[in-house]
Amino acid sequence: MATRELKKIDVTSFAIVIGLVQAVMGFLMAIIGSVGFSFLSFMGPAAGSMMALGAFGLLAVIIYPVVFFIAGFIGAAIVAIVYNFVASKYKGILIELA
Repeated sequence: MATRELKKIDVTSFAIVIGLVQAVMGFLMAIIGSVGFSFLSFMGPAAGSMMALGAFGLLAVIIYPVVFFIAGFIGAAIVAIVYNFVASKYKGILIELA
């Protein structure tokens, strides 16, 4: 099998893909959190004060994916820039393609 060297990563495409993956993870976390908060809002004598947590859960479904995308995009862009610098000075990652 052929072994190839990864010499450079396209910063924009890498950052977008990782940002989208992070946005999906943020959405899943928001769904799980909102389900948990909605269960909490129906329990106990302080159920009225817990209703705010249920509303926060719905807001999290919108906010978490956006924040996770931005953080993932910035983080991945930094990683790609650093990788490109290091790979230009040293050897890149060896990949075996089937």
